[in-house]
Amino acid sequence: MKSLNIAVLSGKGGAGKTMVAVNFAALANQAVYADCDIEEPDGYLFFLPEIVESTPVIVKVPEINVDQCTGCRKCVDFCRFHALGLIRGKAVSFPEICHSCGGCVLVCQNGSITEKPRIIGVVEEGNRDNIRILSGFLTPGEESGVPIIRAIIRKFRPKESLRILDCPPGCSCPVTESVSHADYCILVTEPTTFGRDNLQMVHELIRLLGKPIGVILNKSVDGYDPSEEYCLRENLRILGKIPYDEELALISSQGKIAVRGSSRWRTLFSAIFQSVLEEAYRETALDSQR
Repeated sequence: MKSLNIAVLSGKGGAGKTMVAVNFAALANQAVYADCDIEEPDGYLFFLPEIVESTPVIVKVPEINVDQCTGCRKCVDFCRFHALGLIRGKAVSFPEICHSCGGCVLVCQNGSITEKPRIIGVVEEGNRDNIRILSGFLTPGEESGVPIIRAIIRKFRPKESLRILDCPPGCSCPVTESVSHADYCILVTEPTTFGRDNLQMVHELIRLLGKPIGVILNKSVDGYDPSEEYCLRENLRILGKIPYDEELALISSQGKIAVRGSSRWRTLFSAIFQSVLEEAYRETALDSQR
């Protein structure tokens, strides 16, 4: 059976994305939990894995030979990320904001630009029970975490049946990179106007990427729910509702996994997880027929 990659997203931090992802991974008989939220990776705090491998993520950034540089500005004009500048007639590099495209090396006509390695973060691999945990950590101050997400994906193994991708919040480049490897996307949202607006933002991104989508309404309460109204209007499937509950908030704030300590929450999350799997496998089967 083909591996199933399920991406869990939200338009903002604090919507419950990681809570949903870790509980789903814990419910699976065997799973990979991939924490792609490389600026704030906290999934490992729930699992407390035994770390078996730590791999630095290395990119290439420009190194300039100022003795050879003629100050022609071609590299500076080429770089769209402003990672190169011209000071006193010589090119200078700002590696923290470089996206490692290598274009400056190609446009330099006298060979004054070469590339050198730069560590921008690390990927940690660990295990706990039947869960393989992959966590990416971006070094503070670095511009792009996309290479770290790619390094996480490269650690996927062919025979893994289920992978839960805990994506970054919002709709930035790391989100797009994470979602590009997903077979199915879960959008976690809140019953507020702000939650609805962020849901719409992420929905538009996932729709552009052509990925099947379902929604989980977290912190659900009785009465008017702007996010639910948006789902109904946009014909988005609601996979389940998680009630606004002090007990669940306390469990999560203590770094505990709800389905492991409470039959009530295990029953609720199991029902939603089953709906997710049914919908994801159905969409995967439809996609293979197209």
